[in-house]
Amino acid sequence: MLTIKQLDHVVLRVTDLAAMLRFYTEVIGCPVEKIQENLGLYQLRAGGSLIDLVPVDGPLGQKGGAAPGPEGRNMDHFCLQVEPFDADSIIAHLRTFGFDPAPVASRYGAEGQGPSIYVSDPEGNVLELKGPPGPVP
Repeated sequence: MLTIKQLDHVVLRVTDLAAMLRFYTEVIGCPVEKIQENLGLYQLRAGGSLIDLVPVDGPLGQKGGAAPGPEGRNMDHFCLQVEPFDADSIIAHLRTFGFDPAPVASRYGAEGQGPSIYVSDPEGNVLELKGPPGPVP
């Protein structure tokens, strides 16, 4: 069984980056924490978590298909922090239930760069299971 610590981040695919940045920074009060233009990823601080904005026409956004609407998804994935994080055990656990997780990789999250694993749920929503900051084991 996994023990969930907290939600790490949410990733939203957006069609109007300027309007979304304005809303989340000025209206909601989430400051920009990190911009990874080469990926098309804009990360905003939301308390102990992040809200990531991904333009649909950028490198990451294009992977989600059509722009948000009836024919395309708005959310790319959501992430849960897992404690303790033992990549081999997590992968084995997921496979026990018939799921095929992606290999562990280093990704940036609310607490910094660290290991994570992507897996899709039964309806195709992508879930990221995130470990603490540090190198990939």
